[in-house]
Amino acid sequence: MNKQSKRIIGMFFRYFLLLLAGIGNLYIFYKILTPMTIVAVETILSFFTRVTVADNLMFVGGIFIEIVPACVAGAAFYLLFFLIFSTAEVKPKKRFFALITAIAMLFSLNIIRIVFLALIVDNVYFSLVHWVLWHIASTILVVAVWFLIVKMYKIKSIPIYSDLKYLNSLKKSRKKSKRKKKN
Repeated sequence: MNKQSKRIIGMFFRYFLLLLAGIGNLYIFYKILTPMTIVAVETILSFFTRVTVADNLMFVGGIFIEIVPACVAGAAFYLLFFLIFSTAEVKPKKRFFALITAIAMLFSLNIIRIVFLALIVDNVYFSLVHWVLWHIASTILVVAVWFLIVKMYKIKSIPIYSDLKYLNSLKKSRKKSKRKKKN
């Protein structure tokens, strides 16, 4: 199998994985991340106060806190997964470590965010802080994690665009070779 065929098969496999991972409203991300998030938040909060957990509800310092899908940020994890897997010319080992690093970074930042919010839940400014962290800071964090991954792993290609550019170059080279055969 030539290099061109391997690259096309690899590209097909990467995009197939992206489709699979997104099936069922990101089911796999929430199935894995929700219990991990609850346990991590419970563990950290237990250093400060007594915590009781039932399913996705936490009773912390006389207040109920519900860990909903938005808290888990499955879509943000999928976005990083998408960016990493839609990037061309990254060796599988490098892609794997970039993905693990990105997930670990985002997971840690998300846990810090949830713990912080849990500690200020009875504050007057909770709603404002929660809104800012959810709508603005979370987007900035995902972008920052992506840029750090690009820098750390020296990723040179652009997600999706590099693959499309490569496919377009194949199309152009095919047209060129057809013209040469006609002459």
